Amino acid sequence: MLERVALREVWDVVRDVKAFRFDKKLEFNAGQFIMTWLPGVGEKPFSLAWNDTIVVKRVGPFTSRLFELGEGDYLWIRGPYGRGFEPKGENVALLGGGIGIPPLYAFAKQHRRRFERITLLYGARSREELALMDIENYVDEVVITTDDGSAGRKGFPTEVLAERKGEFDQVYACGPEPMLRAALRVMNYRNIQISAERYMKCGIGVCGSCNLGKYLVCRDGPVFNGLQMRGLL
Repeated sequence: MLERVALREVWDVVRDVKAFRFDKKLEFNAGQFIMTWLPGVGEKPFSLAWNDTIVVKRVGPFTSRLFELGEGDYLWIRGPYGRGFEPKGENVALLGGGIGIPPLYAFAKQHRRRFERITLLYGARSREELALMDIENYVDEVVITTDDGSAGRKGFPTEVLAERKGEFDQVYACGPEPMLRAALRVMNYRNIQISAERYMKCGIGVCGSCNLGKYLVCRDGPVFNGLQMRGLL
């Protein structure tokens, strides 16, 4: 059921990325998502960055309209839906690319006392697109890569993962699909959980638009373990 919420705070994260905090706190597991509706525009899914916050990149008509909203304006939400990340191991890596940071941010904040050590491996095209927020408060180490070398190491976060994979009991990944495929191969599909993305309409496993092989991303995911993705990604 759609519920109207008021925006308490809206702020810029980086270029073309904004955070929206609303006036309702949701019970959720990091990795779950909500469906967000705007009258006359439509409905889109967004991973929760926290129990009252989504972080959005402007990429089309819906997000452009969302970017016009400010404090005191309303949006409509339903959820949370789907399966989140399952905390395992003691020394773990969060692997993020681009705007894949929100569910990893939520996971680090939600489970930081559960792990002995959390390392973030995070990549973006350039310095201007590093949407880190304040995740350094919830992890033990941050390793940055950029495609153009403008911040951190030039290259991709999966290259760092390949070099250091022996350090980690479990890897949690969210980002562009090529990055997820590379990470799955690096880990040989074991000891890794990924947040998959597919076009969603209903969000509750009815319409079938988000199918990924035998799975529906909204119902069976969006978080899957590596072995589930063998042959699919």
